[in-house]
Amino acid sequence: MTNHCTASDPSFSPIQNTAELASAGTDALRKSMRERFFQALLFELIAVVLCATAGAWLLGYSLVHIGALTVMISTIAMLWNMLFNTLFDRAQLRLGFRRGLAARLVQAALFEIGLVAAIVPLAAWWLGISLWEALVLDIGIALFFLPYTFVYNWTYDTLRARVLARRSLQAGATSAAPRPTR
Repeated sequence: MTNHCTASDPSFSPIQNTAELASAGTDALRKSMRERFFQALLFELIAVVLCATAGAWLLGYSLVHIGALTVMISTIAMLWNMLFNTLFDRAQLRLGFRRGLAARLVQAALFEIGLVAAIVPLAAWWLGISLWEALVLDIGIALFFLPYTFVYNWTYDTLRARVLARRSLQAGATSAAPRPTR
């Protein structure tokens, strides 16, 4: 018998916050670096395909030309993310601030400002457009990434929870199976 854990299943109980998650004893927050890399890489690969296809269609450039730009932007975004968050962590250690709402807002704003500073000139040069046009394009891309990030992470976490639940059921079934006697 296969158990499919879905939101419509009465036994399925989505965990609402990290405190509840910790008390539930799940592995939902325990991701290895390998899995985190896989999650980030999959996020970027899907984004590159979507952005390159839409960009080529909307802007009238070849898929290869826009595809190369999206790969460059994706690489810059990933590297900037690692560098920026390392610097932000060090600033927190040095200055001793708490990561409340205000700090998170500052973190997000500074990250985006740095990313725009790197991406807008690149896009302007690569596409042969003005900095203003590249900034407007970047705003459009940011508007795409807000819902994309939400949907991607929600989908990834939902599918991951199902895989973990299935593995847990399989592990429980194999440990509960009678062992042959000799």
